[in-house]
Amino acid sequence: GEYSRYGKSRSADAVQALDHDMEIKKKMIPFGILNLDNDQLHVFYGNSNKTSDFICDALEWWWDSVKSENLEVEELIIFSDNGPENSGCRTQYLFRLVAFSEQSKLKIRNVYYPPYHSKYNPIERVWSSLERHWNGTLLSTAKTVIEWTKTMTWKAMSPVVNLIDKIYSKGVKLNNKEKE
Repeated sequence: GEYSRYGKSRSADAVQALDHDMEIKKKMIPFGILNLDNDQLHVFYGNSNKTSDFICDALEWWWDSVKSENLEVEELIIFSDNGPENSGCRTQYLFRLVAFSEQSKLKIRNVYYPPYHSKYNPIERVWSSLERHWNGTLLSTAKTVIEWTKTMTWKAMSPVVNLIDKIYSKGVKLNNKEKE
């Protein structure tokens, strides 16, 4: 929103902003996919909740956009932080990954970083780079967030940025038949 970051700005000129966080008008949930083979970054924004379904929708969208360039790929190795929405114990996440694997004919391997070791996760460096790029800019609209993200560079390349405009419900649970 149009908030002042506790009265601090990283720009040379003072940014006119509200000085109190009164209420959130709209939120933007980021999710990133960094291809470690070619350093291409894909950033997805959601506007409801970061859930297993949001992550899997982003993964499917990403694969649809890159599969024609990766016809030889038979296996995806997904490095992640084992957060609550992509945990190896999260049945909805595993259910969606299995469905994606069957549909795409890809073998999927999840590799989780240990707790409190985000410094080893390359996507965490992307987020700090993005925040430095924003440099105190007022991210008051979804369009501003998306356009500023498009202008950043990661390893001399601009990211591919998409908005997933969908409402995601928290706490989706599988029934016994789906778990089988």
